[in-house]
This record gives sequence, structure tokens and C-alpha cells, in this order.
Amino acid sequence: MNLIFPGLEYILFFVGIFLLIKGADYLIDGASSLAKRFGISSLVIGLTVIAFGTTLPELSVNIIAALENANEIAFGNIIGSNLSNILLVLGITASMYKIKIHYSTTWKEIPFSFLSILVLFILANKSTIEGSNVFQLTRIDGLILLLFFSIFIYYAFLIVRRSQAETETKKTEIPKINVPLTWLMILGGSVALYIGGTWTVNGAVFIAEKLGLSEFLISATIIAIGTSLPELVTSIKAVLKQKVDIAIGNIIGANIFNILWILGITALINPINIPSFINTDIIILGIVTLFLFFTLATDKKHELERWQGILFILAYIAYIIFLIIRG
Repeated sequence: MNLIFPGLEYILFFVGIFLLIKGADYLIDGASSLAKRFGISSLVIGLTVIAFGTTLPELSVNIIAALENANEIAFGNIIGSNLSNILLVLGITASMYKIKIHYSTTWKEIPFSFLSILVLFILANKSTIEGSNVFQLTRIDGLILLLFFSIFIYYAFLIVRRSQAETETKKTEIPKINVPLTWLMILGGSVALYIGGTWTVNGAVFIAEKLGLSEFLISATIIAIGTSLPELVTSIKAVLKQKVDIAIGNIIGANIFNILWILGITALINPINIPSFINTDIIILGIVTLFLFFTLATDKKHELERWQGILFILAYIAYIIFLIIRG
């Protein structure tokens, strides 16, 4: 505990989340500008810098958590962020304005998102199936997750390749920044992500110990909501511009990135001990994803109406209450 500045850990925790968000913004803008300056196509930038950039806060938190053996934070950050993306971000977006989901998102990306959850569930329970006493996501498991991720990246590459209009739109959104400022943004963004991730993880551990709460609860709520703020802001802006389908597709894509890419990288860096209760949260995430799929698949217009958005928000509140009761 910090005796010189009581409460400093709480301040650093929230400052850490802020640094995660701003660090990701600066790193994305700087890297995008640098890539364009060297003649790299908007297509490649969209598939690499922008796509990976949206999940940089989660990635930063999980890498620090892996290095510090904060296993509950590693899982809570991912499960919590994915549930936050669907129930909170989609819920708020749909409650503001009836939104139409793209056909491919309903029939391809959401099922792939469910597949990633199923793969995670199998890997998390392989020890029970094999009769082993080692309950971990091993480096081999990390490679398996990354293998499925590479399949998704190939699919995304084909989708963007067929969408020239979207590529041109992204092209105009890439800022033109002078070279020194570009490198400063990349360096500053990277440093902010590292410091933000460290302060956020350390703060979460401190708060959990101080209040007698689990690290999973802190990471699945405060950290998850904090790292999902960019998606929430983007979706609200998209609602106002009536261009929601792209933003929603990015949210579902982020959920796939979180499980396959971030957990894969995390396990590759350091095997993650699997919390005994994690099956319940993985199943809840699977049910929520399936519910979203059937809601859209049974609607001919593939739309989410306002009442459904409100239902999603209420479901998220119920999940938070469940976490608090579980402790």
C-alpha cells in the first residue's frame, strides 16, 4: 500500500485506462500516416494497423497480466470486453436508433465469433477431458488460437479486397502528418500503452485486495468497460451518421480478435492458469452470442430494434450483479 500518497493506486488505475485509450489512438494515427507515406495501400493498413489498433488496450492489459501472472485479469479483461461489446455497446447503440446489421456479419462473422468461444471452451476444459491436473492455457493452446485467428484474417482480407468503396473511404480518413510528429506519436502511443497497461493491472490487483473483490470482477467490469470505450464512441458516432453496419461489424470482429489473437498471444508469452469458475462466464458469452445470432437470423431485415437494445443493456446489468454476488 502507498503510505505517502493514500489512494494513489486508485488514481493510477483510472489514469492507466485513459492512457490505454489515448495511447492506442496516437499509435494508430501515427502508424497509419507512416504506412501511407511509404506507399503501403489503404487495404493493408486497414487489415493491420487499424484492425489491430482497436484491440490494443486489451492486448496491452493482457500482456502485462501474463508477465505478472495475473490470470484472472487476463481472462476477465477478454470475457468482460466481449460481453461489454455485445450487451453494452450494441445495446446502447440499438436503444438510440434501430440499426441494420450487414448480411455477412449475421451469417459469417457472428458464427465465427461463436466458433472462437467454442474453441476457448474446449481448450479451457481439455485437462478435464484428458484427466490431467494442469489447468492452463499452454503455449500450444496459444498457437491453436492463433491458427484460427489466421483463418479469420484470411477471410477478412478477402472481404476487404472485394469492398473497394470501403477501402477508398478509409483512405481519406488516414491523416497526413509530418515524419517527426509521426514517429513521436508512435513512440508516445507505445509508451502510453505500456504505462497504462501496467498501472491498470497493478491498480486492479490493489483494488481487488483492498475491497476483498476478485481480480476477475474488477477486470470484467471497470477495465473491460474502459477498454471498450473506443468502440462505444465509434458506434454512437456511426448512429448519428447512420453508418452503423460497419461499426457493428468492427465490434464483432473485435470480439474475435480478443479471444483468438489476444488470448493466443497471452498464452504464448506465459501459460495462463485457468480460473475454476471461468466455464460459467464462457458459457454466458456463448449464450449471448447465440442469442444475437438468432435474433438477427430470424429477422428478415437483420435489424436490432430499440427494445432489443434496452434488453441487452438490462442483460448486461444482470451480469454485473451476478459478478458482484459471486464476488
